[in-house]
Amino acid sequence: MVADTIPLVQVRNLKKYFPIMRGVIIQRHVGDVRAVDDVSFDIQKGETLGLVGETGSGKTTIGRTMLRLYEPTEGQMTFDGTDMMDLKGSELRHMRRRMQMIFQDPYASLNPRMTVGSIVAEPLEVHAVAQGKEKRERVQELLKMVGLNPYFVNRYPHEFSGGQRQRIGIARALALNPDLIVCDEPISSLDVSIQAQVVNLLEELQERLGLTYLFIAHDLSMVRHISDRMAVMYLGKIMELTDRNEIYLNPLHPYTKALMSAVPVPDPVVEEKRQRIILEGDIPSPSKPPAGCNFNTRCPVAIDACFETEPEFVEVKKGHFCACHLVKPGQVN
Repeated sequence: MVADTIPLVQVRNLKKYFPIMRGVIIQRHVGDVRAVDDVSFDIQKGETLGLVGETGSGKTTIGRTMLRLYEPTEGQMTFDGTDMMDLKGSELRHMRRRMQMIFQDPYASLNPRMTVGSIVAEPLEVHAVAQGKEKRERVQELLKMVGLNPYFVNRYPHEFSGGQRQRIGIARALALNPDLIVCDEPISSLDVSIQAQVVNLLEELQERLGLTYLFIAHDLSMVRHISDRMAVMYLGKIMELTDRNEIYLNPLHPYTKALMSAVPVPDPVVEEKRQRIILEGDIPSPSKPPAGCNFNTRCPVAIDACFETEPEFVEVKKGHFCACHLVKPGQVN
């Protein structure tokens, strides 16, 4: 994955397996849930990489493992030239100031016993960045930045709507002036009308503060709107990664084609002529993925090679990566 500039984030062959244990007194390791299985990608400074896929495909696990909230099983992750996998203790703690996360559920991610001011100020206290008057002013500045009244600092989370709570979560993520923010489905639990407001806020903050996003979501239309590039995940692996418009106009992987065929088009004439690709069956268990390509049990065009060998994730044309036996480098226009 060669880029014109050195990426802010470089992930190589990242794996995160969760062990399956059996037994009550003496526990035995009988297998693994392969939540993330040999994933590689880059994120350039200032860009938004959208990550899409079905529930259980490993999207959230990638984000948490990148931030070392989960310890990786294997692989490398470099952040601004620093190998994140070698950091421990105070070094990791210091680096975490530059990487933050916006969580999916604004109702569960805010402590109901803490005031809004305490929630937003917590990162400042943990990292001893500000105290006293400076801390209070910073909290009010952050609330104002996300569109909330700065004098709401003494209110509690239950006094706010879902959209307002998510803004509080965004303010908390911005407290330490991070470079990278992992947005873990930040709009999935919000009303449609509020989703657009939150996405617009994230775009404004990115432009103003020079932020870099890993944006995880289910809504393909919203991901296309906010992302510069998109990666499609299936059963712990990235199947396709390219520019947001390229992946809509020219999807190469059969799974991506099926996803894009399900995105509604706001034109009844075009929508009537479109051919939907209906996938049969359910996604296999990540503890027992199929041999060969992970998608072979549901792929409508699978060949013998798909059941025998795992396809490589390669650059089939400039900036367009795909893992499919039917897509060869140099054969794609």
